[in-house]
Order: sequence, then structure tokens, then C-alpha cells
Amino acid sequence: MIRYAKTAVVFGGTGFIGRQIVRELARRGVLIKVATRIPESAYFLRPDGTVGQIVPVACDYTSDSIHSLVKGCDYVVNCIGILYEKGHSKFQRAHVEIPQRIAEACAAENVAHFVHISALACERSTSRYAKSKRAGEEAVMQAFPQATILRPSVVFGEDDSFFNMFAEMARYLPCLPLIGGGRTKFQPVYVGDVALAVMRALDSKDTCGKIFELGGPETVTFKEIYTILAQETGRTRMLVPVPMPIAKIQGFFMQMLPHPPLTPDQVESLKTDNVVTAEALTFKDLEIAPTAMEMVLPNYLECYRVGGRFASRKAA
Repeated sequence: MIRYAKTAVVFGGTGFIGRQIVRELARRGVLIKVATRIPESAYFLRPDGTVGQIVPVACDYTSDSIHSLVKGCDYVVNCIGILYEKGHSKFQRAHVEIPQRIAEACAAENVAHFVHISALACERSTSRYAKSKRAGEEAVMQAFPQATILRPSVVFGEDDSFFNMFAEMARYLPCLPLIGGGRTKFQPVYVGDVALAVMRALDSKDTCGKIFELGGPETVTFKEIYTILAQETGRTRMLVPVPMPIAKIQGFFMQMLPHPPLTPDQVESLKTDNVVTAEALTFKDLEIAPTAMEMVLPNYLECYRVGGRFASRKAA
């Protein structure tokens, strides 16, 4: 029977960022409990470790359930987050109440390292999403002052819901919307770098009680993101400026869809640039060189190219 030196529990481990964190922990020989409402939904992660290393565990996110999972763990990572509210999924619960319970459990169980994933610009944005993320940070730090908080910008990677969504839209739409003229700035960050930042935070006591803003090496506007997509997919589309008030009306109706591509709150978030502030602790302080978009995007956006993934080979 394999004995593991460290044990971790990852909340939100089946999500886009959480999956990458679970895999990084597995590579480092950590025994991992993946907290989830439905353990079967996390079974796909088990091949990323040795037999019995990645263990999906049922959690209903009550204080008792969280305490039982955190008990005996060296590391705790919280990646729980939602981009929009739907049904019983509310920002207050996902971004404030559950993180607070996790932090309280970490304090009660004397956990060595707790990393909480927040969102860049949450202290400046006027969206309800951002305000709830900021409130979650405050709740976490109040309950467990030694926590490390990471604030990533828009996160990209093979399964992201940002570049993939717009690339998919370009397949079917003759034009793409430039909300607010497309002037909002982003610093897209690679999901693998976010996971590496988590590892550095878990390995060092120097990160405890600190907030790190994670942005990639390039700052681009919303309009420039469309340009990058066109270059990678070969699909040039007309860009139509959409004023913020009109976009909010569109978002009002779109939010009724099962998986809305836009909501009024997301439009509100586009009023604030999603970039690292000058005085913030960053990847540099974690001794990480962030990955450029051009190193990753071609690997998974090529499937959206005109003619398909192997179009260039067919032409040759």
C-alpha cells in the first residue's frame, strides 16, 4: 500500500481550474480528496494519479461535511466559482458562504496551507460577481488569516469557456459583438500557470496571508482578442460595436438560456479592466514566468479552423 507524505482536499476540483490543480498535486505525490456533490462526476480524474491517489468524496457543503473532509489534511484548495446565477446557484453561497465555511474548518483543524481562488479586479469592479468574490476574500481572511488568495485574470486553456466560446460563435455568426466598443483590457493567464501558482503557495509559508494577482505576459483589449481568434481559426468576422446599455438588454434575455453566453452582470464587469495593478504581488513574486497565449492557443483552437483541424495538411 502506497503511503503519501501529504494529503490535500480540493473543493471545485472537477472545474476547469480545479482539474489542473488536481493533476499537479498528483504529479507531486499528494493524496487528493476531490470534494463534490456527486462523486461519480469526478471519476474521470482518477487516471491522472496512481491507483487510489485521487479520491472523489461526497460533500454537501454544510459545515459538518466540510469539516470532515478537511480533518487531517495538510493542504486545502478552494476553486469553487460560478460565472452566472441560475436556479439555486447564487453568488453569495458559492463565493462567500462556502469559502467562509472552508476557511473556518481550516482554522479549526490547523491546516498548514489554504489557497483560495478569487478573481482579478474584484476590488474594483461594480458587477455582482466581482463584489461577491471580494466579499468571499474578506470572509476567508477573517476566518483564516494565513490563507493565500490568488486572483487570476481570464483563464485560458484547452477546455476554457472564453476563447472556445467565441471561436464557436465565429463558426455560425456572420458578425461578433464588440461590447462597449471592445476597449476592456484583459491579461489572459494560462490555466497551467494558475495551477503552478497554487503549488508554489502550498510549498511556501512566505505566501501565507497574502494576495497575488495573476495576469499573463500580454495585455489585450476585447477587440484584440477577436483579432487573435481570427488569426488562429482563419475565420474573419465583422465586428459590430454594441453600447453597454444595449448589451445589458441582450444579456437580460440571454440569461434565460440554459447556458447563457451573456448576462447583464457580465456586461457590467466589462466596464472594468481585468489587469494586474502596479503595486500587486504577481507571478514574479512566485518565481513563475507566465506562458504567452501564442504558445497554447494554436494547440486547441485549430479545431475551429476553416476546413477543420487538418485543413493545412489537406491543402499541402
